[in-house]
Amino acid sequence: MNNHSLQDVPYVVVAAAILERKGKILLTRRRLDVHQGGLWEFPGGKREAGETLEQCLRRELKEELDIEVCDVRPFSTVRHRYPEKEVELNVFTCSILQGEPKALECMEIVWVHRQELASYEFPAADRPVLRKLLQKTG
Repeated sequence: MNNHSLQDVPYVVVAAAILERKGKILLTRRRLDVHQGGLWEFPGGKREAGETLEQCLRRELKEELDIEVCDVRPFSTVRHRYPEKEVELNVFTCSILQGEPKALECMEIVWVHRQELASYEFPAADRPVLRKLLQKTG
């Protein structure tokens, strides 16, 4: 079997949060100088060595938004291969325990109604999560 056509690409494990408040979901906009820059996403980031997914999620939300969360529950896991990397996106639902979200490591943040999600441009890996979220009522 010839494996020369298969590219070795980095495998990145990410934890992200669906934070909902008063019927709206929090989105963050990626900085222009990063992979998929300018697109909207659920807040979170790459897991570091030795971290559980929940530890990663809590650390990333503290670093990116200066918030602490509770009621962390698995929502969806998606694997997506981009030309330059493969991403395992682990999405959780959670609630803000402490703090008010601030755009510390992203361009901007926005709270949007579920039905408005379709009007925002997301990375391809987020699309199955969006579909699941839009199917969920209430």
